[in-house]
Amino acid sequence: MHSSDSQLDEKRTMTIEVTVPDIGDFEGVEVIELLVTIGDTITKEDSLVSLESDKATMEIPSPCDGTVKEIKIAVGDKVSQGDLILIADVAEGAVSAAPAATAAAAPSTGADIETEVLVLGSGPGGYTAAFRAADLGKKVVMVERHASIGGVCLNVGCIPSKALLHTAQVINEAGSMADHGVRFGAPEVNIDEIRDWKEGVVNRLTGGLGMLAKQRKVQVVTGEGRFTSPNTLSVETAEGTQIISFQNAIIAAGSRSVEVPVFPHDDPRVWDSTDALRLKEVPERLLIVGGGIIGLEMATVYEALGSKITVVELQDSLIPGADKDIIRPLQKRISKRYENIYLKTRVASMSAEDAGIRVGFEGAKAPAEDLFDAVLVSVGRAPNGKLISAEHAGVAVDEYGFIATDKQMHTNVPHIFAIGDIVGQPMLAHKATHEAKVAAEVICGHKSAFDPLTIPSVAYTDPEVAWAGLTETEAKAQGIEFTKGAFPWAASGRSLSIGRDEGMTKALFDKESGRLIGVAMVGTNAGELIAEAVLGIEMGADMEDIGLTIHPHPTLSETLCFAAEMAEGTITDLLPPKKR
Repeated sequence: MHSSDSQLDEKRTMTIEVTVPDIGDFEGVEVIELLVTIGDTITKEDSLVSLESDKATMEIPSPCDGTVKEIKIAVGDKVSQGDLILIADVAEGAVSAAPAATAAAAPSTGADIETEVLVLGSGPGGYTAAFRAADLGKKVVMVERHASIGGVCLNVGCIPSKALLHTAQVINEAGSMADHGVRFGAPEVNIDEIRDWKEGVVNRLTGGLGMLAKQRKVQVVTGEGRFTSPNTLSVETAEGTQIISFQNAIIAAGSRSVEVPVFPHDDPRVWDSTDALRLKEVPERLLIVGGGIIGLEMATVYEALGSKITVVELQDSLIPGADKDIIRPLQKRISKRYENIYLKTRVASMSAEDAGIRVGFEGAKAPAEDLFDAVLVSVGRAPNGKLISAEHAGVAVDEYGFIATDKQMHTNVPHIFAIGDIVGQPMLAHKATHEAKVAAEVICGHKSAFDPLTIPSVAYTDPEVAWAGLTETEAKAQGIEFTKGAFPWAASGRSLSIGRDEGMTKALFDKESGRLIGVAMVGTNAGELIAEAVLGIEMGADMEDIGLTIHPHPTLSETLCFAAEMAEGTITDLLPPKKR
């Protein structure tokens, strides 16, 4: 920013040049909108222009109060740091000269970096905690072992899996249109191009987060971090060891795939979820060990791409955490598409041979053994609590690797907090982000606590499965009396119009108060629809509240309304179970 004196009206003013500030590792970013015109009065932090790269959209704020005199860019221009945006007239003294750069004083602790808040891990919980603390005025350092921030979720988890699941959905929907008179040729699958597209999605999101970190002045240190004391962390970086001293720390170190010791994990044909998401090949026969959410999502992807899928699950139902009646439509559909589904079956042995991975089974309906081209082991995730030397900070870690916290996310060491997978089930990104805000706010002196009534769960299978609050199984086990309303999607005009009638929405209401205590759904876009149920539980809605809320028709969203009407006995789209 440069200035020269001038006289305007009766006030002493000066003219300044407003340039593009540090926008991260971006060059030639396109101007997509001018938000001011010549003569506009602007105040500090007003947005002047919108820029868009292939990774993010951002608005450039005004550095001070003033009046726009000239605009030096146009929509469609490509700009980089230091390029002139506009010239403005401002009151003399409104802009202070930037202090001359000086050599940083050596940290008094002897550490390489000193900070007020250290965040270990940059997944959804970690970056949310870092950004919230920075927004509240704290100096923040975030440590991440991946080359890009975003943690497991963005780099090798939630986001790449959903990109691949979208590909699977398009393939499956195109095939299903044959029943409606529209026929396509067999899809030509190019896994290299699919992989590139998936990685492009990941890079766009992680690049955007990198930009947000720079804009918030959050320092990112790349490397493996381990505590060395209650106030220091050692990070092994590509440049060597760095010691970070901190006043407060937030542990957001996440979890990792569980490995079964007797399985040949050193063979490249035995995968964990990260291996599956790399999409190096589409095996002819793929065994999924574990019929939980992650395993079934990957089964959805690889079946659509051409693999013959076998699923083996130790429990008597797929996705054991959900009610069996909600899983039944999913199991019925995939049973027709997959080669085998073995329930109440244990993998007794696994060995690598030249011809494939030979697997032995113990189960009433399973063969003694079978041969597969690849095996995905998806039997859960383990917290990383024992991998960060937490004991050197005095933080208590249990035998499984979990770190206990209170509702303010304090560990047993008052100035060290923990969030996300490492603090316990459910291991979900959306839980971590809310815990993250609590931890950051408590550090900054706010009264904040993590005390949700429910945390929703979603399986992005085909059809999707989602639930929130109490399941019917849990309510019965706890002796809670409830009224149930279940609406089959076969009676939904919207569901029939998209050719998918297998869904169901089930709502549970407390018998005495009538309040909503649990919802489960199976069907197209159930993961999107469950949010209304979460809000209803949090707000204390009862069956009448939901039934009287006018939902758009015809939509899948109105199935929750119909489930409430089924419980009330006021439904007209079906014969009511009882009259009131």
